[in-house]
Amino acid sequence: MPKYVVRHGVMRNLSVLGTRSGETFARGMQVIIRTQRGIETGEVLCEATEHVVSNMTDPKGGQILHEQSEEDKREIRRLAEQEEREHKLCRDCIAQLQLDMKLIDIERLFGGERVVVYYLAEDRIDFRQLVKDLAKEFQTRIEMRQIGVRDEAKLLADYGDCGKPVCCNTHLSEMPPVSMRMAKLQKATLDPSKISGRCGRLKCCLRYEFDVYQELQKDLPPVGAQIITNKGKAQVLAQEILAGQLLVQMEDMRRIMIDASDVMTVLSRSGGGGRGKPKPAHGAQEQTEDNGGGVAQAERPADETPGNEE
Repeated sequence: MPKYVVRHGVMRNLSVLGTRSGETFARGMQVIIRTQRGIETGEVLCEATEHVVSNMTDPKGGQILHEQSEEDKREIRRLAEQEEREHKLCRDCIAQLQLDMKLIDIERLFGGERVVVYYLAEDRIDFRQLVKDLAKEFQTRIEMRQIGVRDEAKLLADYGDCGKPVCCNTHLSEMPPVSMRMAKLQKATLDPSKISGRCGRLKCCLRYEFDVYQELQKDLPPVGAQIITNKGKAQVLAQEILAGQLLVQMEDMRRIMIDASDVMTVLSRSGGGGRGKPKPAHGAQEQTEDNGGGVAQAERPADETPGNEE
């Protein structure tokens, strides 16, 4: 029987789901599914071929029950209105208990098996009383799930600076760390306000072309290298990685752009034992790279603590 990749839940989880009695489904169909969490709504993305599944990270299993009916769609709208009331109630309970946590979202499963509460917190929170109060009000199982700031953007953000929907809320299923080094290699602006996403962290898209830049950079002598070109001896001042070109300073202090193919020999990759910075030409100012005064740090992905249930 065919299997399909289905996206479901507010965290846009991906699961590989089978069907009952070999039914077929098309991309984009809205369906009712059974997963490890319970009965949910989902959207069919594609057929789960061997190639597709091999590119997924720990896909969950389950079953597609049927396509959403008009009655199902009315129930989905009713649950959405109910979630708004439950969100306010949960926020009031948190304030009453004076818990140091930020409520982000509430998800009530279609089948009513549980309500998942997504929250942000700096420290460990004792929410046992909160869970009891919510279970009494909602009359179902309560799952508390701590998330990070990137996950908050995934739940709440809409559009990025590029004018398109944020990547974390469309196609990204994982959010690996992003470092300032990636921005520097691609010569992106180092202004934090321009390279930070809706979550306040470095934009995920800084990773997209980083591997290509690294691969192309391998074919270029490093900055500071002493080289022999078809125009004579020179020292590398800067790299234009995508163009495959180098800014070099010749022995007569002229600065010119050359193609990487013009390099005949690399005499020294470190500038002859120095720091790799040539002396500036007479009357010219030495060019330095402004790193914004910051230290490049790799961001750690948000750790998600296991859900606690009552």
